[in-house]
Amino acid sequence: MRIAFLLLLIIAGRVSAAVLPEERADALYHKYDGGGVEVDGPSFLVRKNLGDSVSVGLNHYVDNVTSASIDVEVSASEYTEEREENAVSIDYLRQKTIMSLGYTESDESDYEAKTISLGFSQDMFGDLTTVSMSFAYGDNTVGRNGDDTFEEEAKVRSYRLGISQILTKSLVVALTLETITDEGYLNNPYRSVRYVEGSGYSFEPELYPETRTSNAVALRGNYFLPHRAAVHAGIRYFEDSWDIEATTYELGYTFPYGESFIFEASFRFHDQTKAEFYSDLFPFSEATTYRARDKELSTFTSTTFGLGASYEFGRSWEKIDRGSLNLQMDWIEFDYDDFRDLTGNEPVGEEPLYSFDATVTRAFISIWF
Repeated sequence: MRIAFLLLLIIAGRVSAAVLPEERADALYHKYDGGGVEVDGPSFLVRKNLGDSVSVGLNHYVDNVTSASIDVEVSASEYTEEREENAVSIDYLRQKTIMSLGYTESDESDYEAKTISLGFSQDMFGDLTTVSMSFAYGDNTVGRNGDDTFEEEAKVRSYRLGISQILTKSLVVALTLETITDEGYLNNPYRSVRYVEGSGYSFEPELYPETRTSNAVALRGNYFLPHRAAVHAGIRYFEDSWDIEATTYELGYTFPYGESFIFEASFRFHDQTKAEFYSDLFPFSEATTYRARDKELSTFTSTTFGLGASYEFGRSWEKIDRGSLNLQMDWIEFDYDDFRDLTGNEPVGEEPLYSFDATVTRAFISIWF
């Protein structure tokens, strides 16, 4: 199963004139640890230019998952699995336009995903404005371990429009609009909901709608300070056809130390409402047409504090342009307003609300050549 938390890492937008990505090689180790779930593994990226107009990138990414989450404790057994992802991308530069093509394929014991993406970006108005558009299509196959007869399909389409603007020599802002449509089998084949039965409760499988449409708008800004320091801030609003609404706020500060060190501190706050068919405890079996007890569809907040440091080297070396050693850590606190911890012996419906802490670590080396 995919670990959605890794998708909650902060991504800063890139704003520059129309140029190909720099030639580089990266080696990354990542680890997520929280809520009884551990995910770690390596990632390798190589990007090489072919002439002055074409850039090719290759990426290999691995997740090793060990899960004893609260859902597993209540209704299943601890499990381990591995997910491998491979991606290739091609960028083509023509004057002030970059056209991009990408393909990603990932595989795990109960989930296969294939995604193709197309995009372009165009600089205009003296390279002060950049407009970008992209489309991605995902064709996914959902399985269930221990049941060879179970196989379901899920399709994903993503549409994105972005506009970045250099307002002053120190201030850059970017606006992004995104729509995602999902169709097919959208719930987790292992997850259950609980319902009242007698003086206790029982479980039955979740059941989701077969379609979902989400829309998001994000506004981000970067303000460059003297001595190579910078402040960045952003806000993102999300809503979908399942009645979920979420707002995310971001703030960060980047500052150099000497000629070789760069440090970064960041803060992120996420606030989300629940899906219309979510409940921690249903009144009886099959109480609603659709039903879910996935805590990621509940009402919750998360607060993230991040620190990062990088060390640049090799500018005087003959074989490379430069290199960078990097360490980034995030500390995340999740607080759920309507998802309860069932691991104790409290009366039904009076169990304590669930919360947990997590850490995300990324250590990587980058070489530009």
